[in-house]
Amino acid sequence: MPPLISAPARQSAYRRLFSLPGTRAFTSGNLLARLPMGMFSVSAVVMIAGSRGSYALAGAVTATGLAATGLAGPWIARLIDRYGQARIAVPATLVAVLGSLALLLCVRYDAPDWTLFAAYAATATTPNIGGLSRARWAHLLRDDPGALHTANSFEQAADELCFMLGPVLASFLTGTFFPEAGTLTGAALLLAGMLLFTAQRATEPPVRAVRSTRAPLRSPGIPPLLACFVATGAVFGSMEVGTIAYADAHGHRAAAGAVLALQAAGSCGAGLVFGARKPAGVRLGHCLAGMAVLMTLPWAAAGVAGSLPALAGALLVAGMATAPTMVTAMTLVQRRTPADRLNEGMSLVVTGLLTGIACGSATGGWAAQHLSPATALAVPAAAATLALLIHASSTRLSRTACTDS
Repeated sequence: MPPLISAPARQSAYRRLFSLPGTRAFTSGNLLARLPMGMFSVSAVVMIAGSRGSYALAGAVTATGLAATGLAGPWIARLIDRYGQARIAVPATLVAVLGSLALLLCVRYDAPDWTLFAAYAATATTPNIGGLSRARWAHLLRDDPGALHTANSFEQAADELCFMLGPVLASFLTGTFFPEAGTLTGAALLLAGMLLFTAQRATEPPVRAVRSTRAPLRSPGIPPLLACFVATGAVFGSMEVGTIAYADAHGHRAAAGAVLALQAAGSCGAGLVFGARKPAGVRLGHCLAGMAVLMTLPWAAAGVAGSLPALAGALLVAGMATAPTMVTAMTLVQRRTPADRLNEGMSLVVTGLLTGIACGSATGGWAAQHLSPATALAVPAAAATLALLIHASSTRLSRTACTDS
């Protein structure tokens, strides 16, 4: 079978990608459903803290939802692989939307605190929306690795864009209208987007009659990759906390969101360029090495220049390492995961990232509190170096095992 898309020229890679039948429709629905992923946590914090007067309670509730998502994600993805996207994703999304609405009502009518935890935990049934889209691309472009690289790069750029715009939209809605507006709008967008996405049945990967007995976690090469994702998540979590603490220390806490958005913007732009034309011979080790180097820039900017604009510029440049690293690693996950359990494999990646984000946030917060905000920005560089060392060690062990066999 010939490739669906020939090696695209840089200027037309994405135009050719979306010339495939059905890709524009499912991408539109997916982006609509993915945007709320960057809205819910901000909306919940504003809504709960404004009503109960406690950021500690708001943070504990959102942390509970994060942990529940990490646990429920692979289970939901396993069901999707077994029964299909439409049959599982729609009811799972309905449960998540009801959880968001329950949270809204509990806050609105001053229900006991424990109900907030229970309601927000229910939102953990939200399917891995980006993973669903990547699974469709993997099915459509299974015979064209070059086009699949472009598609994966686009998906990573879309992730960055949604997580950049989501908090801004949530802040606007909760500040302009009423505290529950962000959660209500996010729930509506999630449901509408998922219904539109799953309605595109022609591009949905088929359910395989014969399923692999090998779990993705036991697939060769997957555990070291997940360890890399945990370390990469620590980069994100510690960078966020460190940046907020640094901006607060300089009297510009309100600008922290805009500064962090520059990191996402750098990643989004780099992802689109990386997808349009992948440099020859680029491997995960190269991307991790680049990230380890570039993540020292925010630390250096904070320690040497000592100004928020300098940190903002450093974050923009450092963010350019994120998308190529994530795209390359995700491509490896797709190659090493059994085709009939692809959603489960990609959901494990999300669990790894969430685990790393939680660890990075805790470590970065400790460093900011007990050392200094500038020193806290050394944690992302250390986490990126750890990811590089994990990959280098696993590669060396793999080569040794092959030689011994």
